[in-house]
Amino acid sequence: MQIQQQKNYTPTEYLNFEINSQQRHEYINGEIIPITGGTPNHNQISLNFTAALNFSLKSQSYRVFVADQQLLIQKKVSILILM
Repeated sequence: MQIQQQKNYTPTEYLNFEINSQQRHEYINGEIIPITGGTPNHNQISLNFTAALNFSLKSQSYRVFVADQQLLIQKKVSILILM
């Protein structure tokens, strides 16, 4: 059995790949991982939760994103990602 070696991508390679892709992907430690899209119910739940979270955190220095936001996180931090 031959083990297939996985390529590690740079952030720039990932962004170029993602721009030309019809599917969404996530970039973690040099690996490009496909992710699924949402259903109508998923989108409605995400919208409702995001609106409530955004309103609750309005007076603090947090930013709430709904979807399709690419972020570069330089160091390990605790984040909540809704999918």
